[in-house]
Amino acid sequence: MDPNNVSIPPLKDLTIDNITQNVHLINSPCSSPRLKYLLERLVTHLHDYARETRLSTAEWMAAIHFLTATGQISSDVRQEFILLSDILGLSLLVDSIDHPKPASSTEGTVLGPFHTHDAEHVEQGGTVAHDPDGTPLLVTCTVKDTKGHPVDGVSIDVWETDSKGFYDVQYAGRDKPDGRAVLKSDNEGRFWFRGIVPVPYPIPSDGPVGKLLKLLGRHCYRPSHVHFMFGKEGFDPLITALYLRGDPYEASDAVFGVKESLIVELDTVGEKEVKEYGVENGTKWMKYDFVLVSEEETRELRAKEAMKAMEKLGRRMKLVEGLPVPDVD
Repeated sequence: MDPNNVSIPPLKDLTIDNITQNVHLINSPCSSPRLKYLLERLVTHLHDYARETRLSTAEWMAAIHFLTATGQISSDVRQEFILLSDILGLSLLVDSIDHPKPASSTEGTVLGPFHTHDAEHVEQGGTVAHDPDGTPLLVTCTVKDTKGHPVDGVSIDVWETDSKGFYDVQYAGRDKPDGRAVLKSDNEGRFWFRGIVPVPYPIPSDGPVGKLLKLLGRHCYRPSHVHFMFGKEGFDPLITALYLRGDPYEASDAVFGVKESLIVELDTVGEKEVKEYGVENGTKWMKYDFVLVSEEETRELRAKEAMKAMEKLGRRMKLVEGLPVPDVD
């Protein structure tokens, strides 16, 4: 940061029309081609936004105060910035770009702001949610690769709300995790657990994001769902969720997480399942076959789609560590 060790190109007389080019000029010594490209596009779009909307000082200060408040309310168990990214559709967009899926695989969706890293490991058939007011649910699933082979030893992180629509971290005095667990797929790629039937719930609306939704005339509800996160070396991480068909918020999810391929119908267990899984008669049953994509498949698809997108924009680009940068050679 010593100015004597930095070579800065001289700036021109600054105006509305040339400020963008001058910012690019002063950022040009950046040694990272990817960071340089990210900042070049960010500055371009921000400046064009300000010029296009004739952004006022009062409006920009309101935005700064909003972002400041978003950071101030965030904590280890509440990430308001993730919530903001979610309600703007940015989380889903970034996930779709960074983790492209071939047609034969399971689609991803948003992580949400309530994932934690303290979930307990449970054995197959273990209980994830202990809410006595919840409707019992049996979840039976398989994990396969895109060639149809079972994948064993996959770490599966699952989490859901209680019957009142609250995650464990939303309760004061939380002393241990509940409504969440980590399982492993067996040698046939299977995993199963006991939970409760998910219910619709509102995302936190007592902070800046909630105020923004109100100003936009939007509701703050998410449809009923169970979160799943898959991880195993050699496979692209998958963050997804299963949603219940017919939920009143199925077509208006506040965070844009619902995809048709992730909507499921609940069944009710029969005598066979009662005996096999040791559940009670009348237990609801969620079934799904997940398909993971290898890291190699994802890298190839990500690169292909990135170059296709750049060509559509008319930009001459190359890939550096799998990410596009201007090709200036």
